[in-house]
Amino acid sequence: MSRKIAILGGGESGIGTAILAKKNGYEVFLSDKGKIREKYRDVLEHIEIDWEDEKHTESKIFDADVVMKSPGIPDTAPLVKKLREKGVPVISEIEFASWFSETPVIGITGSNGKTTVTSLIQHSLKEGGIDSGMGGNIGNSYAKLVAEEDHDWHVLEISSFQLDGIVDFRPKIAILTNITPDHLDRYDYKLENYIASKFRIVENQTREDFFIYDADDENISEWLKKNPVRSQKLPFSLEKKIENGAYMENENIVVNINNTKFTMPTSELALQGKHNAKNAMAAATVSQLLRIRKQTIRESMSNFQGVEHRLEKVLKINNVLYINDSKATNVNATFYALESMESETVWIIGGVDKGNVYDDLLPLVNEKVKAIICLGVDNKKIKASFGNIVEAIVETTSMKEAVQMAYRLAEKGDNVLLSPACASFDLFENYEDRGRQFKEAVRNL
Repeated sequence: MSRKIAILGGGESGIGTAILAKKNGYEVFLSDKGKIREKYRDVLEHIEIDWEDEKHTESKIFDADVVMKSPGIPDTAPLVKKLREKGVPVISEIEFASWFSETPVIGITGSNGKTTVTSLIQHSLKEGGIDSGMGGNIGNSYAKLVAEEDHDWHVLEISSFQLDGIVDFRPKIAILTNITPDHLDRYDYKLENYIASKFRIVENQTREDFFIYDADDENISEWLKKNPVRSQKLPFSLEKKIENGAYMENENIVVNINNTKFTMPTSELALQGKHNAKNAMAAATVSQLLRIRKQTIRESMSNFQGVEHRLEKVLKINNVLYINDSKATNVNATFYALESMESETVWIIGGVDKGNVYDDLLPLVNEKVKAIICLGVDNKKIKASFGNIVEAIVETTSMKEAVQMAYRLAEKGDNVLLSPACASFDLFENYEDRGRQFKEAVRNL
């Protein structure tokens, strides 16, 4: 008697789950309320899976022993509520995948810096000769990784939505980069619900596991005071000296684990800026734990290429530098981007607002931004927040128009920065699509 799984959502995590479930003898039914993209439909046809799109056939879904819900579907969706009322377990793809893998996991979550830290760790492990596969919220889904590849370690970027659906998922090394208000629309607009969700990454850890986190982050520190964790803590900080963990001393990163010290001048890091010093600390802590040679850690931290759509320098035209930071989907990420600007900036911002509060950006905008280009369907809040402090605010409805407007407003020596602080779903498929359209529009100037 084969077990039945129903999969809600035909994106990356849905398809990965279908591949893994089929491989493990499940009877699979995949259902998507929207339209499934052609490349995913082809996979479903190829592995001969029963699927539907643009509807949910409830009788087939309720017949399942377990339901995997894609991270994009909120817990409040009527179908999900009904399933839970009927006692059908609803889990996330990372939970399902973890049932079929003994490979130890390095799991990275946080409001910002996740992708950079994940990519930096994968890069260091590769340079250090450790066999690892990277996936999760970046590249291949965890389920696809488990189904199709064999590695000694898995390096996973994990979102709070994926953590919401775990039961037994347990990373050997958990990393929490920071917590700033994001996605509050999915957490009843309560920051504490979002914080609790992020901390699920450590809930199944034991004393044999490790927890690496930002000790300067107030939300994290406050939570840890009230909610002790079982794993071994390895904090990192720019502000204080840490006994076991990472800190800053005389412009050097220092990672000290059980009296083994690694040091590296911040000037040699491939990625500059305070937030990147923290990202490097988190990654170097993992490398130290896995006993990668110090020289190799230094090399990997200094030759890392960075992440696409994250402060990515695109082109210089007429001595104006165009920077793609499309991955900045919340205010805090944009804060880091503006903080790192060293010349006058024309800033392209906007999209789907997740309950943004722009107050923290005001001093930076005042100091660095000469013009704002809104790129979204509804820009009222942006205009209300910054209308009085910049010379020009313009509204645009396409990337091409936004980039041409930036070209007109920028002068020699300026930066043009796409750092939207918002989700992209009003005008684009996702932040990658938004970033690629920006790069293409810049190249076509």
